[in-house]
Amino acid sequence: MPTRVRPDGNQNSAGHLLWLVRTGRARTRGELQLYTGLSRSTITQRIDLLRAAGYLRASGVDESTGGRPAELLEVDNGHGTVLVADLGGNHARAAVVDLGGRALAEEHEPIKIGEGPEPVLGWVDAAFRRLLARTGQDAGRVRGIGVGVPGPVEFDAGMVTQPPIMPGWDGYPIADRLRGTWDRPVFVDNDANLMALGEQTVHYPDCPALVLVKVATGISAGVVVDGQVYRGIDGGAGDIGHIPLHDYPEARCECGLHGCLAAVASGLALAQRLTAAGTPTSSGAELIERIRSGHAEAAQLARTAGKLVGEVLATVVCLLNPAVLVIAGDLADIHFVTGVRETLYQRALPRSTRHLQVTASLLGPRSAVAGGHAMVVDRVYAPAAVDAELARTMPAPVPALR
Repeated sequence: MPTRVRPDGNQNSAGHLLWLVRTGRARTRGELQLYTGLSRSTITQRIDLLRAAGYLRASGVDESTGGRPAELLEVDNGHGTVLVADLGGNHARAAVVDLGGRALAEEHEPIKIGEGPEPVLGWVDAAFRRLLARTGQDAGRVRGIGVGVPGPVEFDAGMVTQPPIMPGWDGYPIADRLRGTWDRPVFVDNDANLMALGEQTVHYPDCPALVLVKVATGISAGVVVDGQVYRGIDGGAGDIGHIPLHDYPEARCECGLHGCLAAVASGLALAQRLTAAGTPTSSGAELIERIRSGHAEAAQLARTAGKLVGEVLATVVCLLNPAVLVIAGDLADIHFVTGVRETLYQRALPRSTRHLQVTASLLGPRSAVAGGHAMVVDRVYAPAAVDAELARTMPAPVPALR
């Protein structure tokens, strides 16, 4: 399960003990005692409460202590499931995921986000129902829903604001709409944010600062610092696709401006350019197919686009000084990544890149699903949320502090 930063609030509650086990900080009652300073009887009382509620289970014994083997504790991944929807410009993916992050079932369809919220979310509802039926999971055991969308999101409101490639979605209450259908907590975020969170959680859990750049129909970035997504004041952080390039004033962007990075270097822009050159190409994914089949002009377009993105990322790297830079999306191909590296290392300060790892996505199309799962689990299983749920559902109150 995801490992996030230390939570605020009651540092000795049952919910906090669950957080210590969930994040790997403590595996036994003795380690929980050492970490919290609580008495053994208090630890036992709260562990028993968490086990009775289905949050924890025993996973064997630790024989490394030299004395009586200590019982090992772990989160019970059978406590429930998480539903995740990853909505892109031209695709939709839905998944049922267990608490440990294992996908139990997935569906993927070529759906255009421009069809509008009701048709797209109607597909999401139907896909979730099909997947739950396929896996034999009861809808009542769903703990939360995570949704990624290709536009800026007001996270607390669960809606997109002024999305360039999502006509009809501006201000639409995505979280409220799904909450009304499923009666579960719903969290919505930009898809690049979720992709960044997924890569960081699964492959770079100790990375203090990670940047992921998604290059598909548009271009956007997700930033994870100290285990948490940085969203800016209203969800606009990472919108690098609309940084202007002064050498391309004629390129009109879907946002209405001219010269934006996305209007020149996105998968859609390159597909349009290749089409104009005589090779009909409908998307960035199809462009990559042409590259893999040996199309020289497509490969050159991808490498040139990578150089342009690398120019913008040189500023991003100097500003944030990340340890890992992940290239993801339809254009996460060797030619594009090579172009990024060429310009990035030329333009950025050597001090900013000396410890920088530039890599293509390791999770590929599942990165947003992994990030959506992490987003939901971090909130639904936060100490305060667990304590509130225990107080609501368990016959005995949560024990007082000692």
